[in-house]
Amino acid sequence: MAKYRKLGRTSSQRKALLRGQVTQLLANGKIVTTESKAKEVRKIAEGLIAMAVREKDNFEEVTVTAKVARKDKDGKRVKEVVDGKKVTVYDEVQKTIKKDLPSRLHARREMLKVLYTVKGVDVVGKLFDEIAPKYVSRNGGYTRIVKIGQRKGDGALEVVLELV
Repeated sequence: MAKYRKLGRTSSQRKALLRGQVTQLLANGKIVTTESKAKEVRKIAEGLIAMAVREKDNFEEVTVTAKVARKDKDGKRVKEVVDGKKVTVYDEVQKTIKKDLPSRLHARREMLKVLYTVKGVDVVGKLFDEIAPKYVSRNGGYTRIVKIGQRKGDGALEVVLELV
């Protein structure tokens, strides 16, 4: 018996398909796909969510001093002339940032191996900040598969895979 479904694809195609679907599931909260694909995506997604739940609070708050360019009312950088050259004016600002401890950093990098980047959404950040706190009291079972019927074209059983 195989450890995973091959989904009629080569290993590189299968990996790309599953990575894309896991990324979209975590970014949007649910996806519509076939039953066999959903069962494979569920394995990967639940592992990532479990990792995020374990490492959710594993960071420290650090205050750093950063140099930020001064901006005018139009949002453009303020420049002044020094020794005949135009130079941008910088202000020092105190910022509080989250510094990952080593195990959380490792978990973040493992997630980045699996997830694609999505324009406008930090999927790994969303995993740690929004999804993980929701599932702290749960021991697994972070996703739900709901059957919605057969696809018109080829009769494949379609399902909705969603975060619980």
